[in-house]
Amino acid sequence: MLWFFESFFPVVWIAFLVYWRIKAAGTKTTQRSEPAASGILRALAFLVVIVLLSTTRIPLPWLYRQLWPSGIWPFWIGAAFTVVGLLFAVWARQHLASNWSSAVTIKQGHELITTGPYALVRHPIYTGILTGFLGTAIALSQVRGSSVSS
Repeated sequence: MLWFFESFFPVVWIAFLVYWRIKAAGTKTTQRSEPAASGILRALAFLVVIVLLSTTRIPLPWLYRQLWPSGIWPFWIGAAFTVVGLLFAVWARQHLASNWSSAVTIKQGHELITTGPYALVRHPIYTGILTGFLGTAIALSQVRGSSVSS
């Protein structure tokens, strides 16, 4: 049963990333893209979060200080946040259909989407992914997974 707890979050995140990559095909042609610096900054922010949540080899002992006792409840609360967040991002991605892109762009025949998850929050894909990160952080129960370390 220990293998389940150790592999749950990597499996969920890898499945999400594989789905995301597969769904990237078949979108509208890009007319205008965001500046390169903006895309690089966004990618670096996500990379920092991924490194903090996925490794225990960062040579800063304070990152591994427990914020609350680890156990079954933080794991399941974190798992629920992660799954709900990633499913919310998937819903938003599905709702955008061919208007989606991996970078901020203007597409040919661009449409402003204001229905589905876009009626609830301004940036549902970012909201869902960040909620997924929050869930993983809750399950870790360590400083490296909290907003304190970001």
